[in-house]
Amino acid sequence: MRPQLTRVWLPDPPEAFGGLPDGIEADVWTGGDDLPDTADQVEFVVLPFGVQPEIIQKIGALPSLKTIQLLSAGADHVLQHIPGHITLCNARGAHTAATAELTVGLIIASLRKLPRFAVQQRDGHWKGSLSDPIAGKRVLIVGYGDIGAAVERRLAGWEVTVERVARHARDGVHAIAELPELLGRADVVVILVPVTAETTRLVDAAFLANMKDGALLVNAARGVIVDTGALLAELTAGRIRAALDVTDPEPLPDGHPLWQAPGLLLTPHVGGAVYQARHSAYGVVSAQLARLAAGEPLANIIGDVGY
Repeated sequence: MRPQLTRVWLPDPPEAFGGLPDGIEADVWTGGDDLPDTADQVEFVVLPFGVQPEIIQKIGALPSLKTIQLLSAGADHVLQHIPGHITLCNARGAHTAATAELTVGLIIASLRKLPRFAVQQRDGHWKGSLSDPIAGKRVLIVGYGDIGAAVERRLAGWEVTVERVARHARDGVHAIAELPELLGRADVVVILVPVTAETTRLVDAAFLANMKDGALLVNAARGVIVDTGALLAELTAGRIRAALDVTDPEPLPDGHPLWQAPGLLLTPHVGGAVYQARHSAYGVVSAQLARLAAGEPLANIIGDVGY
């Protein structure tokens, strides 16, 4: 008797995922409106990058679907489109190194005024300028999960003091309720929390007012974590500085005041944008398929992953 097979949809042929474990059959679906003929059988769908909301809703209505696997760590762009009975998993860990690298790069570039020197190089000007060292700074990581820990590892040896914040206190990690006190002594505040009802606009006028004069805010999470109007007010006043890989709105439209805000370094949501990103995400998928075939619990289930 032929064993029961689990039908999955992948954004590339199985070879891109190192092949399929026994018990798994796959179709290729690249995210378009035309679905494979096995739409009434598929139980596990890997959602390709860039799928439109209406297509996500269409996938969520498939009769046998049990799990949607993301290729991104963030899930806020799909949550509202996924029915509650479907398990949603992210690609936690796939983009950790790249995002942590960019975060540290934003800190260094901002403190040492590297964008100014890049402009001077373009314009053919040789003009020195004093800047802040990172050595001796106190760095507050708000959202001490996988990426937060990776940022701290990359700061090791830079002679900084790191303080950590998560939803709940644990050994060596402060609770988010302690933020008002912690912000007042931090030179660099790194935002790495996921988007939830609790964290949306977490960085509001009161949060920013608690930051010390001259401090640097780095947001490598999602734009909606920061109240853009409140941040603009602080930047315009010249009281703090910021480095943003994400913005609200995003993409940032022409003419938006953030483009010209003083003391701001902007990058266009490229935290995980490295050549190896797809390969890393596919590695997460391969591990999930192995768990699925073995009947083991899936990893990275949204709702299980905190910060």
